[in-house]
Amino acid sequence: MTELGELGLSSYEEKAYRTLLVTGAVTATELSEDSGVPRGRIYDVLNGLEARTLVRTRSGEPKRYVAVEPETVVERLLAERTHELKREWNRYRERAETVRSNLLPTPPTESSFWLGSLGSDEMGTALRQHVRTAEEYVHAAVGTPYENATWETLQREFDAFFEGASADIAVDLLLSEAVVTTLPDTLPQRLDEQSVDVTIRTIPNVELSFDVVDRSETTIDIPHPVSGDDRFGVVGVKDSQVVEEFERHFQRLWTDAEPLLD
Repeated sequence: MTELGELGLSSYEEKAYRTLLVTGAVTATELSEDSGVPRGRIYDVLNGLEARTLVRTRSGEPKRYVAVEPETVVERLLAERTHELKREWNRYRERAETVRSNLLPTPPTESSFWLGSLGSDEMGTALRQHVRTAEEYVHAAVGTPYENATWETLQREFDAFFEGASADIAVDLLLSEAVVTTLPDTLPQRLDEQSVDVTIRTIPNVELSFDVVDRSETTIDIPHPVSGDDRFGVVGVKDSQVVEEFERHFQRLWTDAEPLLD
């Protein structure tokens, strides 16, 4: 591919333009003969170049065509390509978002269980999707197995959680004291940057990490049976009695907890 071709000119358009630089003002018929562009294509080629303001016409009978200055043509072609690349970039970003959503783990029909370690991309996607279902509130208790995780790992799930959260919901976070020790000093600032209403309390121990969304669903973290520092997966439950029991348990823990941030 030629340099002008890389900037967006077809082979016929390039032949016509380069010929005009040499011949000066000529008719379409003369340009066809000089450039080698077939007579049946020359008007389409010239109309395209004119529409992109790469050639000008001179009035008269017959009409004559003149090449626009090369420096101007290159700048116009560069602007066109830049616009096309930005549009292509946006298209790929939209496609990536679609692919990301499609990669959300699908639970088997006989159960609602997702395999996923702490901070994994799969569980980050699942967490964002899960939080997006909340319309009123999320109550979350965070302890085992997060207590021995690094902030880098916790941050991935922290970010995924708030990326999925709607600005209209309220979030109550109940953290074990061990989890609190892993949090950065910038936590208050990070929370201030979120659009949701967040309240955090802490208690000495949270034996099981879980959340309740709008009294309609609960998800429960299953610690890894071999590595106590990781999660084996997450169970999702929509049975009303089970969800109600987890909500009551959360409220009991919440009542005994102390505010983390004033």
